[in-house]
Parts: sequence; structure tokens; C-alpha cells
Amino acid sequence: MVQRLAGKVILLSGWKRVALAFLMGAMASFALPPYDFFAVCFVSFPVLVWLIDGAVDNASSGPVRRLVPAAMIGWWFGFGYFVFGLWWIGNALLVDAANFAWAVPFAVLGLPAFLAIFYAFAAALARLFWSDGLGRILALAFGFGIAEWLRSFILTGFPWNAIGYAAMPVPLLMQSSVIVGLLGMNALAVIVFAMPALLASRRDLKSGLAVALVLVCAHAGFGAYRLHFAHSDAKGPQIRIVQPSIAQDAKWDANARRGIFDQHLALTGEAPKDGKPKPQVIVWPETSVPYLLTKAPEALKSIADVLTDDQVLLAGAVRMEEPGGNEDPLYYNSIYAIDGSGEITGAADKVHLVPFGEYVPLENVLRRFGVSEVVEMPGGFTAGPTRRSLTVMENFNILPLICYEAIFPAEMAYHGPSADAIINVTNDAWYGNTPGPYQHFRQAQLRAVEQGLPLVRAANNGLSGIVDPYGRIIDALALNAVGVVDATLPAKVQLPLSEDIIPLQFWIVICMVLIAMLAYFLRHRTRVG
Repeated sequence: MVQRLAGKVILLSGWKRVALAFLMGAMASFALPPYDFFAVCFVSFPVLVWLIDGAVDNASSGPVRRLVPAAMIGWWFGFGYFVFGLWWIGNALLVDAANFAWAVPFAVLGLPAFLAIFYAFAAALARLFWSDGLGRILALAFGFGIAEWLRSFILTGFPWNAIGYAAMPVPLLMQSSVIVGLLGMNALAVIVFAMPALLASRRDLKSGLAVALVLVCAHAGFGAYRLHFAHSDAKGPQIRIVQPSIAQDAKWDANARRGIFDQHLALTGEAPKDGKPKPQVIVWPETSVPYLLTKAPEALKSIADVLTDDQVLLAGAVRMEEPGGNEDPLYYNSIYAIDGSGEITGAADKVHLVPFGEYVPLENVLRRFGVSEVVEMPGGFTAGPTRRSLTVMENFNILPLICYEAIFPAEMAYHGPSADAIINVTNDAWYGNTPGPYQHFRQAQLRAVEQGLPLVRAANNGLSGIVDPYGRIIDALALNAVGVVDATLPAKVQLPLSEDIIPLQFWIVICMVLIAMLAYFLRHRTRVG
């Protein structure tokens, strides 16, 4: 039956091939949060293998031309994956529909069309080394591994919903990321997901199933082993996360500013419940302060009135810097540290800004056509020069990540004292009740595991929570909930690999896949010759 099905897929042509590739990509997106139905990948990737099996051109065509059919299959697969996985981005443009509704098709279809180019490249690269049996599975894994690596940094990068996340839906299956990293997991996940394709011809079936079984057992076994010996010592300060769930259109209302600020203050000053101790560090979400604090001493006084002398507030706010002279002020998306006397003791700026969200790429050209950033500031936001840790109190330093900075595992390096925790402030109210906030939370959750640091995530509207260094959620607030999370921060843990090896994780994995792929490819060429 599988052989007949594979034969029909391989022989498809025209719009039927395109439609099936798109459908398989769309199906694969349901392996992502909030659905986490990763079993669909065991269908979508084998069908992708069979579609590439049939992606052939005239033998007399040039070497590049022969890769085009496979690239088109990869593009349509990627287009389906990203349309169904990222459609919710359009919701952000409807917050100010009068100015940005025109851009919804570009966000919902244009961005997926661009990201699908990486999967077109993955399929074309795989087709270049295509061979029989297990060899083509390895080629596909190599192609996707390289493509996801490129997607992590080209044009500032956008590694959202990388394939590897589908293989890490729960903490048990997240632990392998400390060994291979997200980028390595992308390639290994494709090997396992695509392996059922061997059921059609049964060529290399036993060896292929053995490889898949070893990878799955190692993946789950290491997770079980690490969690079995995991300690969750609560040695850090008492943390309070404030989640006000302010509607995004209300945040833009100048008349609502004082009410929004007062709501944050009221939640900050609530007495702890269930006998929990008083919080030492309170965390507000991204851009939670509706004032320029350096220009609003009355706001700092209000904060001081609600804090005690031994408390510190970490608040997301816009920071203004005045260069002097005739130069325009610069605006930064920042986290302020404010002590109990209302004094600003430190600040950290967002380094990796959102294109078109916080700044306009090719500004001199695009602004002539009326293109502006969604979060409009005079001249847009300015990126911070470097990521660094922020000292909150004695013996407690944090690694500050603002909004989608948490999706970049390769950018977690920082300067200054070693961090004791990751603080991720964000505002997912832009995306409403869609998969977006769940996907965003999952990616931040993986950063905690990869870094061996507890995560404190404060979102204006879900999902806020405290995650231990093993990815286990200690406490959290649901989407649309209004309230606070009080918990003692767990201690950080020692990672199994040295800092010198971690940057090489991906290259070790991809080189192993490359060697195995070339061995099969050359053996196939020798046999054919």
C-alpha cells in the first residue's frame, strides 16, 4: 500500500504536485505550538521525499536547471508551512487597521513566500546529492540543516518555527538541545521525520529504521536521564511577574496612559497569596511604562511609593537619548532597573530590532513610498550597541532579552558578569488569541534549557511565567489573564558541554550528516557507473 501511494506521489504532475507540496507543508505546521501534534511530520516529510523523487527535468538540461523542479517543490512545501505557521502576524497590522491594513497580504503571504526560498534551497541542495534509500534522507536533512542555519542570520535572521522545535514539544524532549543545539536538532529531526519514506521501496529500510531508533532513543533517553538527576533548588530571589493584559489599541490611547500605569502599580503592590514571601524583584512587560521615565519624575515617585526599600522593579520602557546640538533624539526599546527609592540604577537596550516593526530597512528608499514601522517613533527605534548583562541587586545579574530577541539562540552571548537568569519582556497583545504567543513562549523556553538559566518571562498579554533551567514551567499565567506570578527563582545549572564546544554544536552535527550523505552518494555513483 505504501509502495502504491509513493508511486502515485512520484508520478504526480502540474497543479496536483504543487497542491500536495503546499498541503504537506501546511500539515507540518501543526507540529508547532499550540497544537504540538508532531506526528504529522511523519507524513509530511516522507511525502516531501517522494515528491522530490519525482522532481526530475530533461536529462539534457544543465546542472542548475535540473535542480529547479526540486526547488519548486521545496518552495511550495515551505510556503504552506509558513503561511499556516505565521498567518497570525497579520493580526498585528489590524491593531491600527487604518494605516496598516494594506500591508496584511504582504505579512500573511509575502513573508512566507520569502521564507519559503530557504526551503527551496534545502530541496535543491538535497537533490544535488540525491541517491537511493537512506542516502536521500540524509541529503534532505543536510539541505534543511544548512537552510535553517542560513535563515537564522540572513537579512538579520528570522529563525521562527525552525523545524527542530517540532521535535522538542515537552521538557523531556528539550534536553538534547544542550548537546546539539537548535540548529543541530533541525537536521536530526528531518532524518527521523523523513525515515518512513523508506517503507515504499524497502531499500535500506532496516538500517534506516535502526538510525531513526537510535536517534529517538538517544533523544528521549538523554532527556529522561537529565531530568531524573535534575535539581530544582530555589536559591534565587523571590520574583513577581505582572501581566496586565492591556489591549494593544488601548496602549496607544493617550487618555488611557494613567489608567494603564496605575494598573501596573496596583498589581505590583498586591499582597502575596498562599503565604508566599514578599517579592524582591518585580518584572513588568515590554514598553509597559507609558512615559519617558527620564522626563517624568512623578512616574518614578509613583513607582517608589509602591516599592519597599529592598525591592527592585525591572520595567520595559522607551528610553530617550538626546545627543545634543541639532541632532534628533534617539529612542531605545529598553529595560530599566528601578530601586525602592525610585532611582534608575541600570538599563539595557534591545539590540536586535524587528524589521518593519521597530525600524524600516532601506529607510531612505522605502519611506518615500509611505512605508513606516508599525511601532512608530520619530525616526524609528535605535538598536543598542551590544548585549550585556544587567546587575539587578547584589549577587543577581540577568541576561535581558526584549521581545523576539529570545528566538535567536546564536545571539545569547553577553558581556559583563555572568548571568543568573534570563529576563524576557514582551508584548504579545499584538497577536491576539492566535498561535503566535504560544510559539513565542516555546522558543524562549528552549533558550532557558540551552543556556542552563532560569527564565522569567513577562508579557503584557500571555504567556507570562517562570521556567526552570530544564524547561519546566514553575508557574505561568494564561493568555488574556490579568494577575501576577509569584515564585522563588531556581538556581542556574552547569551545562554538560564547555563554552568552547557550544558554538561548534551545529557544525559537528552537520559534518556528521554530510559525511554519511556523501558516503551513500558516492556508493550510489560507483554502483551506477
